[in-house]
Amino acid sequence: MKSRGEMALCLSMVFLLSPLAGCGGGGNVSDADAEDCAWLGDASGPIVEDIETRLADYAATEIGTDLAKLPPAERKALDKLVEAAKIMHGIFQQQATPCHDAIRTRLQNSDAATAVAALKYFDINCGPWDRRHHHEPFFGPWQHPDGANFYPLDLTDAEKALIEDPANGLNGLFTMVRRDETGALRAVPYSEFFADELAAAAALLREAAALTGHQSLRAFLEARADAFLSDDYYESDMLWMDVDSPVEVTIGPYETYEDGIFGFKACFEAFVTVTDPEESARLARFKEELPWLENSLPIPDAYKNPNRGSESPIRVVDEVYTGGDTRAGVQTLAFNLPNDERVREAKGSKKVMLRNMMDAKFAQILAPIADRVVVPDQQEALRSESFFLHTLLHEMSHGLGPGRIVIDGRDTEVRLELKDIYSTIEEAKADAMGEWAIFKLQEKGYFPESIRRQQAVTYLAGLFRSVRFGIGEAHGAANAIQFNYLVEKGAVKFEDGRFRVDVKVFPGAVESLVREICLLEAQGDYAAGRIMVDKYAIMPDNLSQALRKLDDVPVDILPEYAYETQQ
Repeated sequence: MKSRGEMALCLSMVFLLSPLAGCGGGGNVSDADAEDCAWLGDASGPIVEDIETRLADYAATEIGTDLAKLPPAERKALDKLVEAAKIMHGIFQQQATPCHDAIRTRLQNSDAATAVAALKYFDINCGPWDRRHHHEPFFGPWQHPDGANFYPLDLTDAEKALIEDPANGLNGLFTMVRRDETGALRAVPYSEFFADELAAAAALLREAAALTGHQSLRAFLEARADAFLSDDYYESDMLWMDVDSPVEVTIGPYETYEDGIFGFKACFEAFVTVTDPEESARLARFKEELPWLENSLPIPDAYKNPNRGSESPIRVVDEVYTGGDTRAGVQTLAFNLPNDERVREAKGSKKVMLRNMMDAKFAQILAPIADRVVVPDQQEALRSESFFLHTLLHEMSHGLGPGRIVIDGRDTEVRLELKDIYSTIEEAKADAMGEWAIFKLQEKGYFPESIRRQQAVTYLAGLFRSVRFGIGEAHGAANAIQFNYLVEKGAVKFEDGRFRVDVKVFPGAVESLVREICLLEAQGDYAAGRIMVDKYAIMPDNLSQALRKLDDVPVDILPEYAYETQQ
């Protein structure tokens, strides 16, 4: 799950004006909603004064891989998949921002001195709201709608209650909620709302399927093309688990982070990648330990989930191109999909490690952060391998613990019970459980004792990296929870303006956090989750002071995909 731009994110006015550029062009996607944008009024500003500083927080970085090793037919198939990814990007723009194109046009026509920088920042954020700063507007007076564009902007409390009730059919993953001619709410399937776009994407997937020589990829692409037109993604999700080809693609509606009211609605995204089979095989041994890790969770057996599948393939890949949800704001390091609990119980989930993105972030962000905020005598323990390993176990941990649960005799899912706080709680769980799992595997002989210190220090630096995303964003809030919880337990200490991790206390504190989160998830306890978020997802003074030392360290990567320059 995630975590979730490239040259087409408009580092030049040529790309800013391209119909396929970044968040700005939308892949020639029409306004499927034909929405009324009168609510925008006549505003064409203002632009925040520090827009150029905000833009500078994203470091333009070339992200590439060797495509020469691909056979010609696979390269042609990859080209088709990139085109489909661009369509996913345009659909996501509509999901994320009501009247996206109308707002962008106003900014593009602005004569303000900082309009060019603001337009680039708009494309990074896929809208006029800053994802790192609680979705505050950086252009225009409009407040960010908690439900993005999934629901009418004028929802009443009574209508929210209607949406929450599963009996009304309004909480489906793959529907937009709109008003009918009488003003009543109705669920519009994605296949209807985005009919033209999804038909075009389906055609591209079928063309790619005809080109590839790999049966597993062909079967997935054909099934996913059908799913775009039917909204039934189960079969194609099952087939995606079996894809084992040089080209690895993830495409469709997955994560629900954007729905800030309920966390019900899935966003479209795409990762077009090429695999490293040797490295993938090296890591495959970890998936065999998933049942053991599940049974070792520090919670009562009644809350454990032994029914989840254990196939859980692991893929190490290099990004070629991305689109949609993953391109908005902070870039994804790795992901764990699908989210469908039926697939997870049958086959587990696939862990995809984005190696070239991970390497870029470690070198440009994590290492400089450790140099500024970690005590000098612990900095030598920072390891890129520990960063990679924790990212892997983080993704594996999304497949551990409660998923489908029973509340008062009612079959449900953790996601549905925790609603708007689910993404934050689940990301905190996966982070903490990733460390816990590494320590358990170390006890079993997978790693030397020295990894405990390396993991603890690298994890600490990673908390600062992610909390900079802003506590208004799920990953940033999740890292604030971990930081404050570990400080409370004495595992992290403030010392002469820097932070030290107590390597002996750290494993027990991490296990305690894993236990608390798994229990509230198993019980579907929204109230307990809300208490945890309200208590720990905050920015204490010492954390704020430390973050100010990082002002000249990039917050994240702004990818410039080499694929674009090779065309």
